[in-house]
Amino acid sequence: MTKMIQCISPVDGQVYAERPALSLSEAQMVAERARAAQAEWAARPLEERIALVKAGVAKLSEMKEQIVEELAWQMGRPTRYGGEFGGVNDRTEYMSSIAAQSLAPMVVEDSDRFLRQIAREPVGVVFIIAPWNYPYLTTINTLAPALIAGNTVVLKHASQTLLVGERLAEAFHAAGVPEDVFQNVYLTHDVTEALIQSRAFGFINFTGSVGGGAAIERAAAGTFTGLGLELGGKDPGYVMDDADLDAAVDSLMDGAMYNAGQCCCGIERVYVHESLYDAFVEKAVAWVKNLKLGNPFDAETTIGPMANKRFAYTVREQIAEAVAEGATALIDPALFPEDDGGAYLAPQILVNVNHEMRVMREESFGPVVGIMSVANDAEAIAAMNDSPYGLTCSLWTSDPGRAAEVGAQVQTGTVFMNRCDYLDPALCWTGCKDTGRGGSLSVLGFYSVTRPKSYHLKKVTK
Repeated sequence: MTKMIQCISPVDGQVYAERPALSLSEAQMVAERARAAQAEWAARPLEERIALVKAGVAKLSEMKEQIVEELAWQMGRPTRYGGEFGGVNDRTEYMSSIAAQSLAPMVVEDSDRFLRQIAREPVGVVFIIAPWNYPYLTTINTLAPALIAGNTVVLKHASQTLLVGERLAEAFHAAGVPEDVFQNVYLTHDVTEALIQSRAFGFINFTGSVGGGAAIERAAAGTFTGLGLELGGKDPGYVMDDADLDAAVDSLMDGAMYNAGQCCCGIERVYVHESLYDAFVEKAVAWVKNLKLGNPFDAETTIGPMANKRFAYTVREQIAEAVAEGATALIDPALFPEDDGGAYLAPQILVNVNHEMRVMREESFGPVVGIMSVANDAEAIAAMNDSPYGLTCSLWTSDPGRAAEVGAQVQTGTVFMNRCDYLDPALCWTGCKDTGRGGSLSVLGFYSVTRPKSYHLKKVTK
């Protein structure tokens, strides 16, 4: 019997879309078509591949109105925010602009006697397993450089954003990218793992949970397939004694609450110098109270439902446990009557928290943030590093030198000063510890989807 993959809308709890999953034999045929198409695609001039990728993104942008509505139904993001097109276009444009330089051979010697160089060669078929929280942005991070570098791509999107892969494939095919060069698929976990175990791919990019990343690693064990894994996060903010308080509150609370807190690099814990702590907490509470929880199609809604009621259940559990262990919840849920006990969840700020509490150690991925007072930089650094995760940290100070000194001691993939919850395509998007391994975007993003190939060519025989 064919298994159906469903998207349950958080807006109304109904089935919004469903698609039949491929059998293993059908999935193997997809991978075979991708392998067969790769050499011809890689043989096309680089400029042509770049132009087709950019044309695909342009076609995608033409679907904006439809896509924004679909995203609201699939994962609950308010339509007022207009989708992810700015980032998709910016990242594609930047990766296109550096492609020639990034993929050019590194020439060691080009003389009358020798040509010695290191070339970059596509890995073959790139498999993208994409998440639902920023479904277009996270896909384009690997899709654009993979196609530009001469790989073919197979995309498996999260069931919560079932239609995203369809829209991407539709746009890229309409722009002229051959169907076998970029294929969208619907797969069960067991078929996905079987494909990986059979060495169907040259590189796998997975964005998702730590457990999901571990399953990918187990499936790939012994295949020597390259892996890029962006997994969990518990990103901290540190407000130093010389910080711009209003700017810190505005950015950090937005970083904690935007997209209902469902951001890979969202702020989940904040450490504030004791001299600013009381003022920060007061302003943060006022900021959060101004949010409007509700239907994502309502123009006034600033925070929609979480993508699935089971995600909201996890956050409610963490909050309840923290309060039972001595934390204080500063936001009265009665201010958000739309909280239905399901996917619609009131935002929350917790104080009197500590690192023994699950809400300060485990990923919440929801609209809750814990705030603690610290006495100095050393205490803040120890607190930020007391986590199994390391994606980003956000440092707030007027002193760049101090930020650099503190940042050098934080176990993280990216150090921000006076901003947060942002991705710069010129810099490598990477993490450490349980956040995973590998990196996307920047020149290193091209290195992830290519392999080095050395040429030692002797031009004379004597």
